[in-house]
Amino acid sequence: MTTISRRAVLKASAWSAAAAYMARVGIIDSASAQPAPKPGGGLVYAVTSPNNRLGDATNGLHPHNWIDLANRTCYNALVWVDENLELQPELATSWEADDGQEVWEVDLREGVEFHDGSEMTSKDVVSSFEFHRTETSFARQIASVEAIGNHKVRFRLTEGNSEFPYILAEYHCMIMPAAEPDKIGLSGIGTGPFKPVGFDPRRSIKMVANERYWRTGHPYLETLEVVNRGGQMEGAVNGFLSGQFDAVTNIDPGFVRQFQGRDDTSIVYASGGDQALMILPKYDGSPFNDKRVRQAIAAAIDRDRIARIVYGSDGGWVGNDTPLASSDPNFLAYPYKYDTERARALLAEAGYPDGITLPTFYFAPYWPEIPRIFQVMSEMLREAGITMPIEERPNDGYRQWRVEDAEGTRKHRFAYGPVGIRNPGISLYRMRPDNNESGYWSGESAERYMELYAKALVTGDPSARREIYHEMQEIAFEDAPAILPVGRRNILIHKSNIAGLDNHPQAWSIRFDEVHRL
Repeated sequence: MTTISRRAVLKASAWSAAAAYMARVGIIDSASAQPAPKPGGGLVYAVTSPNNRLGDATNGLHPHNWIDLANRTCYNALVWVDENLELQPELATSWEADDGQEVWEVDLREGVEFHDGSEMTSKDVVSSFEFHRTETSFARQIASVEAIGNHKVRFRLTEGNSEFPYILAEYHCMIMPAAEPDKIGLSGIGTGPFKPVGFDPRRSIKMVANERYWRTGHPYLETLEVVNRGGQMEGAVNGFLSGQFDAVTNIDPGFVRQFQGRDDTSIVYASGGDQALMILPKYDGSPFNDKRVRQAIAAAIDRDRIARIVYGSDGGWVGNDTPLASSDPNFLAYPYKYDTERARALLAEAGYPDGITLPTFYFAPYWPEIPRIFQVMSEMLREAGITMPIEERPNDGYRQWRVEDAEGTRKHRFAYGPVGIRNPGISLYRMRPDNNESGYWSGESAERYMELYAKALVTGDPSARREIYHEMQEIAFEDAPAILPVGRRNILIHKSNIAGLDNHPQAWSIRFDEVHRL
């Protein structure tokens, strides 16, 4: 059985009380012991990450189309993934699975109201997930959802999933008032700490505090405004410096230095963030069909050096060629060291004794530092006799462009893709053979990888599941279906008179409940 217990909630509360005591007696830094927040005031923040799902005047308030997918300003999900990537109750209070991890019963929080004063019940949850399971890829595993009274729902999955609660926390899976599928979510009415009062499609959303919010005493701010500055990093930073914005999320690591040492600015690093994925397509005639070529590329990349050059001492982390984040407790450190001699030997075995020229590698600047990552890498690979031409493409349409033949051969370009931080089940599944991110990996290793994945899905015990995930990573180390050398730590800046604004490795999971002005 998989459950979340009252003990976990009490443990968190106990730690909060202990932290407050330690701050009083000086055991921990008094900076973490802020005075009691005073309600009032507002916050204007700019988001810089590209969002391809922005809506228009007819659907821009739907949680699927929210600016920067910062849905938890106005909405809630059943579950929240906190800054440590651990599950926390949100509109659900507990959840439990059967032994096969296929049937999940979820208890709902009572007394929750939507912005319009209507009560949130199981009817709304069922209606929301009837929409999500047809419109959201993560939720398509839900075969059915039914109400059990007013405050409990039962999910039946197409197959077992021991990490299903993480699906309930996804940014697409917000709870909306029950409505027909073509109407649900369009009003912008949710259960979150703020409610929308002004909307400029694709540009900004203005909100005011929700006086009915289920977290009594929250939010502290009276107003909140989100301004879209996707792809306009300099404009966002200049707006911050001029006082237009109180905060900017996901800033370019290259801008950090100018804010260090400033009394009026706080720099907040998340524990992680997106990784840079190199897709190694394995179509007929591709050099990446040979595992030794893939292994040679992996051996010729000095991951620590890239992280240091691009991100400095604090802004990056070293990956292990799987989509799992280094902050995840299931993560295994990459076992091989940078070794150009090994890379050259592998290339020679593969029939390239004088080195190899790879196809052109394409990337788009989803994050400002992406061009720097691959410029450094291209020069680094030359040291091992690997020539990798690189070419930058525009963000617009890039995701579709990089797949050359989606319907027929599924041929994919040698290209970059962004990989966000998620739970190990979702993350490791990205290397499945039928996914372009694995380059359509095949063979005995791929088959064994998927056998282990299927086993993990029905393994309720986290310790046993961790052993399975370790073996899956070891297979990826050896077979190198893709290259994921480094990741970013999301960086947020805010004015020093702002408190309670915590950063998050999942930029879409930032909450604003605790934010207040000093």
